[in-house]
Amino acid sequence: MKIQTPESNKPKKELPFVLAQLHALIQNDLELTNRIILEQLDAQVELIPTLGSHLINSGGKRLRPALTLLTARMFGYTGNQHALLAAVVEFIHTATLLHDDVVDGSVTRRGSETANSVWGSKAPVLVGDFLFSRSFQVLVSHGDLRILEIVADACAVISEGEVLQLVVTNDLSTSEERYMQVVSSKTATLFSSAMQLGAVLCNRPQAEVDRVARYGLLLGQAYQVVDDALDYSATQETLGKTIGDDFQEGKITLPVIHAYEAGTEEERVFWRLCLEDTNHPEGGLQRAIQLVKDRGSLDYAMKRARELVEEAKVELLDFPASPERDTMLKLADFAVDRSY
Repeated sequence: MKIQTPESNKPKKELPFVLAQLHALIQNDLELTNRIILEQLDAQVELIPTLGSHLINSGGKRLRPALTLLTARMFGYTGNQHALLAAVVEFIHTATLLHDDVVDGSVTRRGSETANSVWGSKAPVLVGDFLFSRSFQVLVSHGDLRILEIVADACAVISEGEVLQLVVTNDLSTSEERYMQVVSSKTATLFSSAMQLGAVLCNRPQAEVDRVARYGLLLGQAYQVVDDALDYSATQETLGKTIGDDFQEGKITLPVIHAYEAGTEEERVFWRLCLEDTNHPEGGLQRAIQLVKDRGSLDYAMKRARELVEEAKVELLDFPASPERDTMLKLADFAVDRSY
């Protein structure tokens, strides 16, 4: 079994310049991380490595593990343990995706069939559980309780975010503040924790750990806000998943919150019919896309994402300039400038 490098199975799509820079900067670290992933995916039950590699090989950007690698390198780390921690971050991310796709009933991710489309819903859930368990086995062998605490806390918060998203689904009374709580827990926490791992591995002062953690949290928030906007603005070929999934699943995202609050009563009736009553009229998705455009809701969401990444970049400015720090500053811009 071979673990591919990020985006290596998507030759048809040119890698954005900032990601190409990122991968060139930490190429050796990423290759080591991939080898560790391959080793740790090994199991007596053949379906586990088969299904796990299905998602890991499907062309993700590897942003979360890359943040661990970049942070460690920014602080001058010269060992190999950062790659072990990056592999753990990727395992946790993969496990959450496996569970998410089952809960959401998603059929495509990154342009490929989801694991639940291929193997049904039971196997992905169980393999996701295996990945969580294997992550903690690796961390126990690593032996640093501070590292173990960061990952354990992150897993708890992510799980809470998943449940909270389930609670607010189909609920148009959800406020922007509540939405951001979901985003912070479900998505941004792992960005933040990935960076904490790199800093703690280097025994940095708590103030510096807090700053990179804050950068990661804000970056993750912006990244998810943009993802939610793309669900109403991108093309399926570009995005790599079915457009309108959030709408079909009744997810209350920032573009919807803004469009609902800014809309006429007739428009609100439409949103309630589609998202709360889950009664989708013919052409409902097309109308929803038009409404979020007409009400300036996409612009609002992108403006909010831009504010978040500008806050994020401030957290890094006091660190000495380095290729790693400068790449992270560019990653913040990429988070809002991307089309997928």
